[in-house]
Amino acid sequence: MDAVWTLQDAKNRFSAVVDAAARGEPQKVTRRGQWVSVVLSAEEYQRLQRLDAANAPSLAELLLQMPQDDEGFERVPITPREFPAS
Repeated sequence: MDAVWTLQDAKNRFSAVVDAAARGEPQKVTRRGQWVSVVLSAEEYQRLQRLDAANAPSLAELLLQMPQDDEGFERVPITPREFPAS
């Protein structure tokens, strides 16, 4: 079961919080009675990062999700800049 620490207790016993997380036991931290964070082992964090990356859409998928319509769009009248010749 995940341990729950108040922020003050977690600060006072930070080594114990980190040691428990390193053993694979997520440590929940609360502030004013609200759950605000979790301390995880580096291994668990890396696993979650890999999982998140594996589920991320590819660029092609993102482009295909863009709205497809044939409506025109308003062009902004901008004149090209003139650069001095070198």
